[in-house]
Amino acid sequence: MLSSAMGKSFLLSRLVLVIFAAHFAASKVVATRPGFLYTRTRGRCTPQFWSSRREAWPRMVPQRSTVSKVFGSGVFERYRSDVTLLESTGRNDDEIAFAGLLKQASAALLNTYARKGFPYSAWEVKTLFIQALVSKEAAATQAKQFSIANEACN
Repeated sequence: MLSSAMGKSFLLSRLVLVIFAAHFAASKVVATRPGFLYTRTRGRCTPQFWSSRREAWPRMVPQRSTVSKVFGSGVFERYRSDVTLLESTGRNDDEIAFAGLLKQASAALLNTYARKGFPYSAWEVKTLFIQALVSKEAAATQAKQFSIANEACN
């Protein structure tokens, strides 16, 4: 009788272990799938991260800085004069080439000041941003390059 009780106890503990392992594995799979309607990238260098205000912004570029003051007066042709960096990182209109460029360039600029080893310097981000304003194709291409750097950064 003692051995059958130990056998049942052993089987029960194995069963609990298997159920726990299966639940843990399933929760890992569910956590990595995209959401039903919308998911946001959670990296520490993305525009979404900077717009969430989870970390203090670099002092060189306060949240309320306008895009025209940071990138220069050449941006007046494409953007409102009162658009702030915080607004630009929170945009949801990435399909528009110039909007996507502004969003990714703003995050890249913040990363140059806040993340060691970011592949661009501040002046490079500003220069590449201004150069990309010449056409939709140039803007889309440069936005993609900034996006790749922002996604790869930690």
